[in-house]
Amino acid sequence: MHSPFLAQQQFLDNNTQYRGRFAPSPSGPLHFGSLVAALGSYLQAKSNNGLWFVRIEDIDKPREQDGARERILEGLNAFGLNWDIDQNTAEPKHASYQHCLVQSERIERYQQVLDYLIEQNLVYACQCTRKQIKASGGIYQGTCSHKHLDFAHQAIRIHLSDATLAFQDVHFGDVNSPANFATEDFIIKRRDQLFAYQLVVVVDDIDQGINQVVRGADILELTTRQLSLYKLFDVSPPSYLHLPLAVTKPGFKLSKQNHAVAINIKEPKTELLQALTFLGLPVEASPDLGSGTIEQILQWAITHWNVSNLGRKTEIII
Repeated sequence: MHSPFLAQQQFLDNNTQYRGRFAPSPSGPLHFGSLVAALGSYLQAKSNNGLWFVRIEDIDKPREQDGARERILEGLNAFGLNWDIDQNTAEPKHASYQHCLVQSERIERYQQVLDYLIEQNLVYACQCTRKQIKASGGIYQGTCSHKHLDFAHQAIRIHLSDATLAFQDVHFGDVNSPANFATEDFIIKRRDQLFAYQLVVVVDDIDQGINQVVRGADILELTTRQLSLYKLFDVSPPSYLHLPLAVTKPGFKLSKQNHAVAINIKEPKTELLQALTFLGLPVEASPDLGSGTIEQILQWAITHWNVSNLGRKTEIII
């Protein structure tokens, strides 16, 4: 079986335009923290005359909230964050998708990639439980790597023989992951038959030709695992730019799981200006900015966007 990424690699080799994305999960409406992530990725793309896509990461169905996808897209539109349409990867099957890539519509694609990994002997089935792994120190020790278990009804792990341990973040510079974490044979398909985030996010980014990923610093450590998959697939990886997280106290980020308050889509201007301030833009030095339209504020933000103005800490208390 040939690599499932031959055409994508050719595109990446020849493409010169910036391609970024915002990839929310529909486990609830957007809150201030997700607005910061969306806005940061949008400004980075548009300040580089690039394309900005929205992808719905609904692969984890048990966490999905009814109507959340529609509320997320409505929120982005209310804040003027209009996404581009890529005809090569748009999903026009349902009107509610609004030309966004939707993971739950791509199961066959993920299975195609998994079949390739199985054929290349790059994965194996694992029957270890979380309790067993925790009891052995919290890091999986490769217990099942030579048992040749049947893939049915088992978790599937990637066999990492050449793991990535560090990378250069556009904002935070050198990032090193703990070796035992970066080299762990992590799960790419769960026991409940759901594909794991680590695999699908890489497949999606490759298929969409993403050449820079902008997202919150809570994903910082996971990046080395994703880079290991790029290496395994022999595909050129994107660069990564991680944004500081909005937290209410150290280690307690704003999130849907923590019941963060949804953004106000009826009066978006106040929170938009707050998010721009959080991202280091000189809002206070432009007192007339608040009298402009959402579109005018965003145009101002694009021209004033500068990664070097972001906070140097991975968390900022709001």
